[in-house]
Amino acid sequence: MTDLGPGQVLFHFVRHWSRRPIEADTGGEQGRLVLVCEAVHTLGLRATPATVNALAHEIGIDQSGASRLVKSATAAGYLLMAASAADGRRREASLTPAGRSMLDQAHRWQEEMFAELSRGWSDQKRRDFQLAMADLMERSHAMDA
Repeated sequence: MTDLGPGQVLFHFVRHWSRRPIEADTGGEQGRLVLVCEAVHTLGLRATPATVNALAHEIGIDQSGASRLVKSATAAGYLLMAASAADGRRREASLTPAGRSMLDQAHRWQEEMFAELSRGWSDQKRRDFQLAMADLMERSHAMDA
């Protein structure tokens, strides 16, 4: 794999992890619920309303697929859909306490996986990786704008 360029390695890594199940999620439903809750959370961090269309864009799927994900997460008690405070005609998703708890568990699992993957790295190497990935994400979002 050393003959791959850095971009190829990055996308290889993304493809690899996008195919992996979340914890013991053999049916895939929990992974989809985590995905939509993570998207709601991430949009909130960017102060972007979590409408179905925004979620579809964030996840990279069509509006109908995002709508189904939101419906499933709402039925599972992880999301709440309510009228927007800014525009009562729009509906926005927010995390429920159960959704926040589930997402906290997913984040702990992510940190455990990173610790395992980076075993033997120095604290500086971990921090450099974190900063480089954060920079890539900021630039990626800027390209979307």
